[in-house]
Amino acid sequence: MSAHRRTPVAPWLITALSVLSVLGLVGAAALTHPGDTAPEAALADIEVRAPASTPPADGPEDVVPAATGPDADTGEYRIASLPRLDVWVVDHRLPVDDDPFGALSGLVAQPLDPGAPVFAEPGEDPFAYLPRNQTYGGTTVPVIERHTHWVKVLLPGRQGVPPSGDAGQAAGWFRTADVELRRNDSYVDVHLEDRTIDIVTAGGWERVANDFSWGKTSTPTPTGRTFIMLTKVEPRFAYTKGHPLVYLGVQSPAMAGFDGGEVAVTAFHYYKVRSGPNSFGCIYLDGPATDRLAQLPAGTPVVIHP
Repeated sequence: MSAHRRTPVAPWLITALSVLSVLGLVGAAALTHPGDTAPEAALADIEVRAPASTPPADGPEDVVPAATGPDADTGEYRIASLPRLDVWVVDHRLPVDDDPFGALSGLVAQPLDPGAPVFAEPGEDPFAYLPRNQTYGGTTVPVIERHTHWVKVLLPGRQGVPPSGDAGQAAGWFRTADVELRRNDSYVDVHLEDRTIDIVTAGGWERVANDFSWGKTSTPTPTGRTFIMLTKVEPRFAYTKGHPLVYLGVQSPAMAGFDGGEVAVTAFHYYKVRSGPNSFGCIYLDGPATDRLAQLPAGTPVVIHP
């Protein structure tokens, strides 16, 4: 891999997730539903309320000027009354990203413990909550729009299921008072036609791959911005040769599930055949490229261009 300079652009991608047991995730395979839901007793008496002031992200340069964007919501919301948002969720109230090649903010958001209410739009009631941590990740998410009291983020889950529903990258809003904001100035830039993958930072770009496999016509790789949801080594999946699977927040636009599973999650992963449009939507890579992408933190944006 070599480091070069290039003008940063914007991020996202696809593979099918599979779990053969409680913790087994696989690119391009089935996924069994986990049993890691938070006990209702642990959440029953917890209310999430907006504090008097909003903590800024790290560093004085990140302070947002007062009174920008939608008005504050100081309501109190009982987490136990809201459904949890995760990779398994299908909810018609979950918005789809309406600007898939839009700008990135250089920030990620993670809910404060135990979780943050999720809103379709500021001013509406929350329809779900995102926990601070959960088994299959998706709790550190990229901020795509920032205001004083609100941030718009990319999220796990789907609005609908193919072929009739829209499985595009989900989005939603948090109150800034409910989340921790951190800087992450890097993102992954994927160009399917050019067969290139780069890690882009403020200082330039690093070429990770000059060739790879992507989705065939019937099971295309989704394009637009998404994010790294979870990175996991699964020794039982022999085809990965011990390399990590880097799961993304977006799912297949063509498949409701994969190999009998309930989800069809996109991922970067190692595979011996890795050139041209021949996957179920996954990005198949060699070992060094897979390992390099696995070093990036959860929530890192990924932009996939046609």
